[in-house]
Order: sequence, then C-alpha cells, then structure tokens
Amino acid sequence: MFGIHPGFLIVLLIIVLIIFGPGKLPEIGGAVGRGIREFRKESDKVVNEVKDAVSHDRDHGAGSGGVTSSEATAADPAPPAPASPGTPAPEPPRADSEPKH
Repeated sequence: MFGIHPGFLIVLLIIVLIIFGPGKLPEIGGAVGRGIREFRKESDKVVNEVKDAVSHDRDHGAGSGGVTSSEATAADPAPPAPASPGTPAPEPPRADSEPKH
C-alpha cells in the first residue's frame, strides 16, 4: 500500500495509538479520510481542466492564438557577433557592479 512495508505501517499505528490514545483515533482517522478525499477531488478537477484545455486546443487548431516559432525567434534574438575576428566581445555588466556616471 503506497510503497509502505506492512510491518512499518503496524509500528506507525501503534505509535499513533500510544500518542493520541484510543479516544482520539476515530477523529484522526476521519480527518485523514476527509483530507485524502478533498485532495483527490481537487486533483481530479485539475486533471479534467488540463484534459479539456488539450482537447479544446486540438479541436480548434493547435497554436491558434499562441506564439509561433518565428515570433519566438524574433522575440529572442541571438547576441551580436564580435566586430572583428581578433577583437573579443565586450563583457556584459555584472549585477554587483554600480553604473558609471
């Protein structure tokens, strides 16, 4: 179960029983169950939203309204080449240096 060895699970339950006592055990079990149920419900919502978005994109043409590869290339131009083969390119300013006035 969940990759937990059964012996470890029994020891864990005994420790929880000693710490919280038999009176609190039903409350703890109910809280854990509600937490798991809520987590599953929210994760199912996310999975369904992603599936709907993917199927919507597939039905209405992939890439419509998005950035095309040519637009992405134009938005991120390559750095300029050095002026001549023997001249090194200037270094970009460092974040820790102060601007010169």
